[in-house]
Amino acid sequence: MKRWEEHVRKVVPYTPGEQPNCQGMIKLNTNENPYPPAPGVQKALEELTPESFRLYPDPAASELVNALAEYYGKDRDRFFVGVGSDDVIAMAFQTFFNSETPILFPDISYSFYSVWAELFGVPYRCPALDEEFRLVKEDYFAENGGIIFPNPNAPTGLYLGLEAVEEIVANNPDSVVIVDEAYVDFAGPSAMELVDRYDNLLVVQTFSKSRSMAGLRIGFAYGQPQLIRYLNDVKYSFNSYTMNLPSLKLGAAALKDRAYFEHTVEKIKATRERVKKELAALGFHFPDSGSNFIFASHETCPARELFEALKKENIYVRYFASPRISNYLRITVGTDDEMDALLEFLKSYLNKK
Repeated sequence: MKRWEEHVRKVVPYTPGEQPNCQGMIKLNTNENPYPPAPGVQKALEELTPESFRLYPDPAASELVNALAEYYGKDRDRFFVGVGSDDVIAMAFQTFFNSETPILFPDISYSFYSVWAELFGVPYRCPALDEEFRLVKEDYFAENGGIIFPNPNAPTGLYLGLEAVEEIVANNPDSVVIVDEAYVDFAGPSAMELVDRYDNLLVVQTFSKSRSMAGLRIGFAYGQPQLIRYLNDVKYSFNSYTMNLPSLKLGAAALKDRAYFEHTVEKIKATRERVKKELAALGFHFPDSGSNFIFASHETCPARELFEALKKENIYVRYFASPRISNYLRITVGTDDEMDALLEFLKSYLNKK
């Protein structure tokens, strides 16, 4: 090892899902929305000119922040935006998780949490989900340096009711609790409605899933103004221009079409519920997903085998070779035609076993 390598920060990075680009593929492995963004996004894109790219974007991201404030009927000083929810959460780790006491997040959860903790030198502990993959709220009543969990959880898809979320927040007045709601639009009420009562609660959402804008990388946090000010202080100490101009303008445009957004979400939920029934009939079992994916395991056929067989047919799902979940596949809910093709292959393959 060269001498300069002694001072390199060495981490085990996050591994994203495959991004194949095959003709005729069915891509159900990264929880993207199968439908296009709202029509107003296309119109806003056409209005951008090359001249607009000559200047730096607004460091305060005012157009997008104002659009969020109008959409949710809240004050703009309660919103923080970033380059996808990953950027927002990473900034929150740097801002709020600086205690020597371990932060808490579930043992089966978004695997980026442990990566950020290692990268930023944050001690952490991972309480185990129960046998049915449910978060045990009492495990989060212990001393901690902060708490983060997805709701619905990833990759299990299970949604934790707001009453339990509030208990966790209320029992930790001296810690910042971050609720990562990347999939909440497919589940139930958002913890945003709890923020008025708790100054230690930060809710993070993304435009990547329900708003079909994963390629633009737009995420935001909602909390009381003091939390948002702290986040902005760290952001401006790191990079003033975190969000590019197209993301700001197209993100604001997406928020203007509530009817399209709600229609698309309902289509995905309807497909999800239909596919759950058909997978169950084929011998799969799974938690009751409240997300845009299904976390499924077959009663006789190993998940890795199914993963490889599907891949040969250009059908991509996500497989995790991790403790407790190595016999599960995470299957994104695609269009009805895509899900029918998946089900048809599974039926054929399993009948030959």
